[in-house]
Amino acid sequence: MERVYLDYNATTPLRPAVLEAMTRSLRDCGGNPSSVHAPGREARKALDEARQKVASHLGAKSSEVVFTGSGSEADNLAILGAAATRAPGKNHVVTVRTEHPAVRNAVRRLERSGCKATWLDVDRSGLVDPAAVRQAVRPETFLVSVMMANNETGTMQPIREIADAIRGTGVLFHTDAVQAIGKVPVDPVALGVDMLAGAAHKFFGPKGVGFLYVREGIDLAPVIEGGGQEHGLRSGTENVAGIVGMAAALEIAVTNLPAWGARMAALRRELLARLRAAIPDLLLNGMADGGLPNTLNVSILGAPSDQMVINLDLEGISVSAGSACHSGAIEPSAVLAAMGVPREAAVSAVRLSLAPETTEAEAVRAAEAIARIAARLRGLASRVTS
Repeated sequence: MERVYLDYNATTPLRPAVLEAMTRSLRDCGGNPSSVHAPGREARKALDEARQKVASHLGAKSSEVVFTGSGSEADNLAILGAAATRAPGKNHVVTVRTEHPAVRNAVRRLERSGCKATWLDVDRSGLVDPAAVRQAVRPETFLVSVMMANNETGTMQPIREIADAIRGTGVLFHTDAVQAIGKVPVDPVALGVDMLAGAAHKFFGPKGVGFLYVREGIDLAPVIEGGGQEHGLRSGTENVAGIVGMAAALEIAVTNLPAWGARMAALRRELLARLRAAIPDLLLNGMADGGLPNTLNVSILGAPSDQMVINLDLEGISVSAGSACHSGAIEPSAVLAAMGVPREAAVSAVRLSLAPETTEAEAVRAAEAIARIAARLRGLASRVTS
């Protein structure tokens, strides 16, 4: 049987049109976009057109788009770049315990260098209270960083409400929108953020390329020094073909978003209903409604997630036990722990993430396999303890 891939939050394959756009770029744009000769100008033209396309689909200006090598790099540029240009006496950051490691570890680096950080708690659904964000802001605060959509649970944070809550404080607001782009509408101006990170491989573009939206007038320092590319914020010769592919992928995603989003949400509801019918004590980690339309994180007590992932893989079904960016750890997910999920449930969590191409038949096959494997694992566990 063909493999059922339900790990699209980890990465997505290239769409054929994206591959074609990248192939044309690799063939026709061999010059360095910083060179002034004809091959360089051709590469620069492709780069500029891709930047304009990305900006237009974000509702931003092309001058506000900085290309990076990944979403993680974009997050680091936002956080560390803002820290490097902060005013004297500004040494405090506000963030959330459920952030992606790219944000968590960047903030911890700032703490090691002498900055203070407030790590906000979330509720059982993974939501942070905008009022708590505002209360955490102090006179010395220079940055608030709250992710738009959680990569493990699909929980969507109230970004616009947070922006409204901290308006007038003079504090920069950054959001990691890596998992949101291509699944829900993302408009940094409408959201009220100063910086927003994205990564192409999460919306069927190439790996190794991302971007950071930086609102006009924001002062950042580069994290990577060199030739001063990308408005002086990200040195290094641009990956023209990758950037062209990202722009093509974003255009496809945004154009089809209303229909694709509704389809994935309906399939997610059906998948959850089938799992609950087969496993009555199934636990949902995250939001029942209102989160990412493609993401489902569930716990099956007595069926360890690593064994579930391995057994499902043997049956040709790909899922995740957590975020692929920091998989392999035996400890429970830091995100689920921050949400107050008990350890027994956290180590039994499985993430299923869908795509617009996921079929109902694939969802049915996955649900049946999960129920069957969980019953077998629970049976083995009961025999061992009896």
